[in-house]
Amino acid sequence: MPTQILIVTGDAAESLEVLYPYQRLREEGYDVHIAAPTRKTLRFVVHDFEPGYDTYTEKPGYTWPADLAFAEVDPGRYAALVIPGGRAPEYLRNDPELRKILKAFFDADKPVAQICHGPLLTAAIDSLQGRRVTAYPALEPDMQAAGAGFQDTEVVVDGTLVSARAWPDHPAWMREFLKILRTKAPVTPA
Repeated sequence: MPTQILIVTGDAAESLEVLYPYQRLREEGYDVHIAAPTRKTLRFVVHDFEPGYDTYTEKPGYTWPADLAFAEVDPGRYAALVIPGGRAPEYLRNDPELRKILKAFFDADKPVAQICHGPLLTAAIDSLQGRRVTAYPALEPDMQAAGAGFQDTEVVVDGTLVSARAWPDHPAWMREFLKILRTKAPVTPA
């Protein structure tokens, strides 16, 4: 069976932050599954930066089916985890099933890639204490409150945790995550 990677997300996730790692990891040979609160068609959004706005704007994005619900996830089947951003982490951090999944990955020290607002999830399970991370820059106070050392840079690697600020950082984010995966969770053929 090919090495499996889990992406956890929900409605209002940033389209690129779900689909770029999904496609890049599949291209690399991994079997990638998307989990959400329920099995349904998810509605993603596009966050963009426009002149004259003090923050990003949000537009409707792609739709994509969730492969399984959080309650169906067996974390032991997966070698690594990807946590996209967007608005989804704001409400997902309260989901008890997702919190169990996240905790299992951190307890096993499996590779985790998080981006943008995704670190709100890892902060919610107290997994950032004493770690170095980056996130969307507006989350700096949240990361510090979670006990993390915040760095405003395109990618931060702390052990098996790889974080990035937002979709413009995808190349550096996936490059560093793949370095870890090739060592800790190499692709196995189908």
